[in-house]
Amino acid sequence: MADADVAVVVVTYNALPWLEACLASVARYETVVVDHGSTDGTVDLVRERFPRVRVVERENRGLAAGWNAGVAATSSRYVLLLNSDAWVAGEAVERLVRFADEHPRAAVVAPRLLNPDGSLQRSVRGFPTLWRLATEYLFLRKVAPRSPALNAFYAGGFGHDQPRRIDWAMGAVLLVRREAVDEVGPADEDFFLFSEETDWCYRFRAAGWEVWFDPEAEFHHVGGASHGGRMYVENLRGNLRFLAKHRGPAEAERARRLLLLGVRVRGILFPPERARTYREAARWLASGDARSLL
Repeated sequence: MADADVAVVVVTYNALPWLEACLASVARYETVVVDHGSTDGTVDLVRERFPRVRVVERENRGLAAGWNAGVAATSSRYVLLLNSDAWVAGEAVERLVRFADEHPRAAVVAPRLLNPDGSLQRSVRGFPTLWRLATEYLFLRKVAPRSPALNAFYAGGFGHDQPRRIDWAMGAVLLVRREAVDEVGPADEDFFLFSEETDWCYRFRAAGWEVWFDPEAEFHHVGGASHGGRMYVENLRGNLRFLAKHRGPAEAERARRLLLLGVRVRGILFPPERARTYREAARWLASGDARSLL
């Protein structure tokens, strides 16, 4: 029987082979799959194996747009945004709902993520700033990876073992409160992929809501199953867009120059296959200023 408190939204694009495990793990809940033009049999699998799941087919306008379509297609108090390469461990959905009920100002509750082998997947992050990008792209965090000063971008020192308020967490699995969405607005569809959850959490916090991490709710997550790490430029664009939106165009331009330096260094230091990705990113970053790139 479906739980009226929570509905599940899964945005898909060529989501095989992990989608079946994903949907089976949330079979008791109202579930909406928003498909962005899959060509690998994703939609056929959903309709054949999960006839109770509603499928919404639409053009691929990015993850935020898919989330918004799924949220609009449901009416529950909470919406669980679930990646197609993630699945529930035990009673994690109920745990997230209970935690949110216990924290009425929680707009978002993020669970503890596990790799498929059961090891911890570090998922909590800090909001991007020029300094935090420098610690990542200029390798400063390698000096003291557990230091909040040198690794706040990846929440250095965060143990992922206690409930606490956070800046934001990876959007692989997020429980979102509909009341907060109604007040703050939907995810920003200008973010195609990467940083849409960062922006949303920032906006929730700016409006007086809270973002929480709850380690007692656990989900498995493969990571990068749809894009396979092939959208590095989009990742950089997300950081620039976040800074342009919340810190202004001048800060975004400073970040572009910093990122350009960082990926050029990586293009020299890393093995050929990875270096190719960084060199392509450097060409993109060098092709215009931040305003034109966005």
